[in-house]
Amino acid sequence: MCNDNTNSLAEILSVILVLQQNACVDSCLDSCDRPMLGGGPTCLVCNTRPVMIYTCGNGSIPWSMPITKDSTANCNSSTTPAATCSSVFRVEKIEGTCCTFRVLQDNPDTTSLYPYVATNSVFTMDLGCVCALRCLTDTYVECL
Repeated sequence: MCNDNTNSLAEILSVILVLQQNACVDSCLDSCDRPMLGGGPTCLVCNTRPVMIYTCGNGSIPWSMPITKDSTANCNSSTTPAATCSSVFRVEKIEGTCCTFRVLQDNPDTTSLYPYVATNSVFTMDLGCVCALRCLTDTYVECL
């Protein structure tokens, strides 16, 4: 295990999960565990607090996963097209020190107000392997 703060990360991710399940429109603090999902001029009701994950083995590069269930996609290969992987995720479930994330993809509709779309690609990660989380701007993700 590379992370002694597994419980702290699990607590923060649990807060994010509860907020996503009970989406609100007001926001006051700008931190990962702020008490409500925020709205904004382009998003009246947010349902997702997107996160980026940094692992203990490579803390300077965000964790990346395929946007499809294609088992041949390798996000760590320099030959894999960037459009087949994403480093932005949504918390879906937490069980002990493991968290299930949904991979979010950049929205292909450039006229949309929402920056991400949900994919069918999910993964579960041991939070002991996570050294940092980066929370992105709360948003609305369709089809969740």
